[in-house]
Amino acid sequence: MISMHSSPVGRLGTPDTGGMSVYIRELAREMGRRGHRVDMFTRKEPGGAPVSAKAIADNVRLVGLAAGNGELPKRALYPHVPAFCEALLRFHAAAGRRYDLIHSHYWLSGVAGERARQAWGAPHITTFHTLGAMKVRACGPDSEPPERLRAENKLAAVCDRILITSAREKDNLLRCTSARAEAVAVVPCGVNLDLFQPVPKPEARRRIDADMEAPLLLFVGRIAPEKGLDRLIGALARLRHHRELRAIIVGGEGHRDPGLRQVEALARRMGVAGRIRFIGRVEQPELASFYSAADLLVLPSAYESFGMVALEALACGTPVVATPVGAMEELLRDGGSGRIATDFSVPSLADAIGQALQDREHRPVAPEIVRRSALRFSWHRVAADVLRIYKRVLATRAPAEGHAEFGHHRHSAGSACCGCGVYAAAGSGRVMG
Repeated sequence: MISMHSSPVGRLGTPDTGGMSVYIRELAREMGRRGHRVDMFTRKEPGGAPVSAKAIADNVRLVGLAAGNGELPKRALYPHVPAFCEALLRFHAAAGRRYDLIHSHYWLSGVAGERARQAWGAPHITTFHTLGAMKVRACGPDSEPPERLRAENKLAAVCDRILITSAREKDNLLRCTSARAEAVAVVPCGVNLDLFQPVPKPEARRRIDADMEAPLLLFVGRIAPEKGLDRLIGALARLRHHRELRAIIVGGEGHRDPGLRQVEALARRMGVAGRIRFIGRVEQPELASFYSAADLLVLPSAYESFGMVALEALACGTPVVATPVGAMEELLRDGGSGRIATDFSVPSLADAIGQALQDREHRPVAPEIVRRSALRFSWHRVAADVLRIYKRVLATRAPAEGHAEFGHHRHSAGSACCGCGVYAAAGSGRVMG
């Protein structure tokens, strides 16, 4: 597995580490439990040896490779993809381990995965987790680099299989890229049902020091434009007749986070700052108390490929109000599990929150009933579905089979991209994008 820009064991809630890291880590651990050996490749942390490898679970290793100096945001990593690829190939040659299959995560890793497929002849499966074209649609033309859109389009055309986490995201992929429908498989995200369990509400509220009586909304996620915190704050301002209503925001790096400072300023301008409590990032084992303390989790995103925090909330017995994104129709189809706003407007979100609060007051559903809607999403089941796809790919792909060159023109070895979204790997006659 390749996750170049984000460590699968990184600090959740930081700018480039979120649900994708959880997905990779949990999937790898579940495969390790089944006896499969998994190496997960990521950029190494600053300092230390150029290459580091450590076991993080049974049959699972995390391998850090040097590519670029220091901590770099993902938008700055594209020029360092060739160095990461070369480090990956050197590690493979030194370790003497044969990989049956490559599974890349996010477009930067997909570029590296395609280079590895060319070198090793192993099939390449990719999961984009989000799509650049959809990010641009949600956040504006400058929100994603053009190299991403070009690379995702090419990867969608040449990878042996593309795993997508929701039916809506499959439609997005087929509409925005040159992917072939037969090469796309939908497998949802999972949830750790042992970690995310209902906590009695009084106990949960004591743990997080929340008011014992006031109705409480919860947001959990990175502080990023597509996450829609401005929409949540606007909805809270519209719900002024719910005078006791409070909200807790979990995510971000505290007051040093510029995005969070902007959100706090917006809350002050809209007159709801006194009703919102900003927590910052919370370690995953503590999240169950926050989910259980809340009356509703609100997912106000402009774009999600799945919406993993909604699944975590449901596993804790807490209903969800969400915008129409990701897998919300699949997750919230059971009665009592929440409501979906009719569109992305602030009034629509406020109406959905108000209706869900009325549901809680007049037709309360026990946490154990809400939790049932999450039980079919265990990581055990998700891993079984992914492994079935792996086996089908391995069974149908001839050992010597290869794709056409990735891209249609060449660069000199080791050269930077000329604007086509393609890199030439040093010492290789093949082109990768």
